[in-house]
Amino acid sequence: MTNQKNHQITLARRPEGIPGPDDFTLRETPVPSPADGEVLIQNLYLSLDAAVRSWMKEDCSYFPPIPLGAPVRSTTLGRVVESRHPAHQPGDYVVAYACAAWEDFSVVAGDGLYPVKASPDFPLHYHLSVFSAMGLTPYFGMLDIGKPQPGETALISAAAGAVGSLAGQIAKIKGCRVVGMAGTDAKCRMLVDELGFDAAINYKGKNTEQLSREIAELCPKGVDIFFDNVGGEILDAALLNLAMFARVAFCGAIGDYTKNGPIPGPYHYWQILARCATVRGFLTLYYKDQFPAAIAEMKGWLDSGQLKFTDDISDGLDSTIPAFAKLFTGENKGKLLVRLTSEDL
Repeated sequence: MTNQKNHQITLARRPEGIPGPDDFTLRETPVPSPADGEVLIQNLYLSLDAAVRSWMKEDCSYFPPIPLGAPVRSTTLGRVVESRHPAHQPGDYVVAYACAAWEDFSVVAGDGLYPVKASPDFPLHYHLSVFSAMGLTPYFGMLDIGKPQPGETALISAAAGAVGSLAGQIAKIKGCRVVGMAGTDAKCRMLVDELGFDAAINYKGKNTEQLSREIAELCPKGVDIFFDNVGGEILDAALLNLAMFARVAFCGAIGDYTKNGPIPGPYHYWQILARCATVRGFLTLYYKDQFPAAIAEMKGWLDSGQLKFTDDISDGLDSTIPAFAKLFTGENKGKLLVRLTSEDL
């Protein structure tokens, strides 16, 4: 590897709002070598996730913030090039959950890698989309926290996104009435016409009171399960419409990731008490030992046509920054990935 170079995207400054080119620097370095217990992987695909934006903030809550000048932390799908860890051999495929970076090659701790195998049944990159933490987040969030029952009502924010669309479909598979919230009329139509949601709300330009009224109209018996990807006014509107003993799965707060300073609210937190509701946050990596069984069940739903999803793939490391911005403008159409290989994987 001594003659190869490693191209990296590093964090040049703390972004304000939606990250742009001036927030990053592209640099070329030697390919690193692993120490004992580490593995060198060639990154084949990068996963672009909203959580990465929160890691760029100085006050990142659940992971250490990405240091200025460091490569941007990311989940990747890679191939082992060199290993000094007994569990991984050159040529193995692995997923590096939140421990690799936006770069050609990454050195990571071997214990932090999740081994995957190529399959004739689906492309390898599915292990970074529907069979990755992205796909398993709605699986565990909906089933373990939402606990859907036939006839209940599930409300999904950011429902047209990769996570939200799967969460809604899983609730539908379990017999729920499902209402999605998305940012355009076209996305709302897609949720109903293509993904089988029962109804959808366009949240753009509406305040908490307006959103609350629309939720009440479409969920007249209240919301039994709220799958929260957004936070902010949408969360407040949902809290005002909870059914008794509702469950709120706190998956993310993409509406807050591009804001700096203290985040207000939720202002209607007291509804959790009034409705005897349960609110629980979760990180999918804590379910890692259950991944194989979850993937098997999701594959069955895909094969039967009960579950649908799409990938939104850009090519080349230089496409990463504009592709990442699509997460916050609503332009993405499915799970955002960056392909760094010419191989058909």
